[in-house]
Amino acid sequence: MSKKNGMKNPYFFLFILWVLCESLNAQEKENIFPAIITDRPDQTESPAVVPKNFLQIETGFLYSESKENGITEKEWVYNSSLFRYGLLENLELRLALEILSQERFWNPGNKTSFSGTGPLNIGFKIGVTEEKGILPKIGFLGGVFLPFTASDEFKPENTGGDFRLAFSHTLSERLDFSYNLGISWDGEAPHAIYIYSAALGYALSEKISAFVEIFGDLPEGNEAEHFFDTGITYLISDQLQIDLAGGTGLNTAKYFFIGAGISIRLPE
Repeated sequence: MSKKNGMKNPYFFLFILWVLCESLNAQEKENIFPAIITDRPDQTESPAVVPKNFLQIETGFLYSESKENGITEKEWVYNSSLFRYGLLENLELRLALEILSQERFWNPGNKTSFSGTGPLNIGFKIGVTEEKGILPKIGFLGGVFLPFTASDEFKPENTGGDFRLAFSHTLSERLDFSYNLGISWDGEAPHAIYIYSAALGYALSEKISAFVEIFGDLPEGNEAEHFFDTGITYLISDQLQIDLAGGTGLNTAKYFFIGAGISIRLPE
């Protein structure tokens, strides 16, 4: 889907300060565009693209923990950032990166830990069609993961990829339904992984929205995994949004995650 100890990364706080300053500057200009639409904190990507010549930055941190076969694994994603640039009216370019660390525990006193950066994800999003009656708004996303850009501990053996169709329906003035269908390769296993997600969003007010979501993957020749999450977003201004979300596995080993983030759209 996407994605905790921020004191280990002071540059993240400097980045947040810069984001807030840029947001204040942006509010001084006339805004003819609708409020920011982000691809976080849920796992379902929106079919909406960033307006032409605008840069949108979505960043945050995530903590997850799983337990299986006597092994506990903890992961901190200190900085999960997605940069989106509107190149054309219906095309955006995307660049994603992560700074993270992992710890594994088994038996009393046995532990391994490592930190580094994950592979860069370079991709695009195309706005295919707008919503018309019962027909949904549709977008198409694609991207590749570049192994040589990652730290040794997080470097996959091969180039990975992720391609999906994104759909969105407006059910009422406050309620919307979005879902994704796609296919990916993680760079480790040779087989494909089919992916899905479905999210129901509800506007609690003009600035606060909440969502519930199910998502998962269906690897070829392996057992499917399914997850549930929920979260909330707060629109500080048309250009600035903060979020909080958490979830758990439905049919996997004991697993949960929680994260928070901030997104800003910078004007041309």
